[in-house]
Order: sequence, then structure tokens, then C-alpha cells
Amino acid sequence: MTTTSRAHSFNEAAAQYAANRPSYPPAVLDTIEQIMDRPLVGARVADVGAGTGIATVLLRERGADVLAVEPGDGMTAEFRRTLPDTPIVRGDGNALPLVDASHDLITYAQSWHWTDITRSVPEALRVLRPGGALAVWWNTSALDVPWIAAQDERIAHHCGVKSPSKERPDDDRAIQLAGLAGLSVTRRKLRWSRAVPLDTHLANIGSHSAFLVLGEAGARAFLTEERGRLGAIFPEGMVEETYVVDLLVAVRP
Repeated sequence: MTTTSRAHSFNEAAAQYAANRPSYPPAVLDTIEQIMDRPLVGARVADVGAGTGIATVLLRERGADVLAVEPGDGMTAEFRRTLPDTPIVRGDGNALPLVDASHDLITYAQSWHWTDITRSVPEALRVLRPGGALAVWWNTSALDVPWIAAQDERIAHHCGVKSPSKERPDDDRAIQLAGLAGLSVTRRKLRWSRAVPLDTHLANIGSHSAFLVLGEAGARAFLTEERGRLGAIFPEGMVEETYVVDLLVAVRP
């Protein structure tokens, strides 16, 4: 299964994605503001790979002037249902449909790894104003929580992929390229959690690309077994999900 196929798999499950994926803690945008040394109020922001608008909502709540960039049909349609008053354009980070030096911040929430960083880094530099920043982040699993670590390994084994919570080589390559481009790069890890019903937790798992490309039968087999395992751990039916947001912020001179 190609990376492109996995990236586009979300379009068939956009509503599931919007309803069940976790958001991000306020500390993410607090940290970005601190590193940029300016508030997001009034900042021109391009949220690239915006998906259903999970990060876009948070940026708008901070008072940013946000333009979303999204390549997928299904995700764009869901975004427009959720945020009808927020502009969204079709495109991706490898060829941003934005003019030179037009934005104060470019964000990639859970989407940077779908880009070719030899193209997306120069594109970000082209679009950013002097003093602007590129911020990329992911919710990753908190592997010091035993049940989460065990589930992470089961998912990787079932789907035949590397554990999604392991250190991403893309991060290090992004830092290297940003450094070569003369940027100052800061990396922070921010821990947070949410309590959700077991059904939401399982639907969240099923909305990840590794499961979407398996097909309904392959996903259902795993999720049925997982329901039994987690029902024993969380007999009241509420699952405490713990995440570590891996945040990279590169500031343009």
C-alpha cells in the first residue's frame, strides 16, 4: 500500500475522523506564541493538511486569520460542514497555493509526514513572512502507560506497520533541512489526556490510515478483540487516553 493511498484513505472516513479524533491541548498554541514571540490574534495562518478542521478551530479561537489548505475531497466536504465561514483551498504542502511572503504562521497538525520535505520546507520558506514560523505537531501515544504501549504494539502487528508512536525519522530530517535553510528550530513534548467512551476510543483507532486501508473486515476483527481487552481494563466504559504532542517550531529569519 503506497503512502499516497494511505493519505487519501481518510476521505472515505471523514465524518468518523471528525467525530472521534482527539484535538490538542491549549499548551500547543501557547508554546507556538511563546516561540514566535507574538500572539496569534490577527496573525495570518495557513493550516495545511487541515483535514476536518480540528486544529483550524483552535487557531480561530485564538483570533488568528486562518486559511485552510486540504487536498482531499471527503475531508474538504467535512471541513465545510464544520467551518462554513472559514476559507479552504485545495492543495498540499508540496506546492502551496499561496503567494510569496503572505503568512505569519504555517501549521501542520498531524499532516507533515504526508509531505515530501525536500519540497515542503522550501515552500514554507517561500510563503512565510520574515519572522514567521512553521509549526508541525502530532499526538503520539504515551508509551509509559502500560495498556497504551501494549495496544500500540498490537496495532502495529495487526496492520503490518511500524508503531505509530515510535520516534519519526521525518522529524529529524525536517530539523536538518530547516537548519540548512538557516532556521531556528525548537522542539517541545507536551503531555495531555482525555477521557472518552470506549466506542469513541475504538472509532478513533479505526479512523487511522493503517486501519482504513485494511478494509472493513480486517479492521472489525481487531476492534472486536480490542473491545473485550479494554472492557476488562475500563469496566465503567470510559477510556483514559494519554498523548504526548510532539511539536516542532521553525522560525524564519
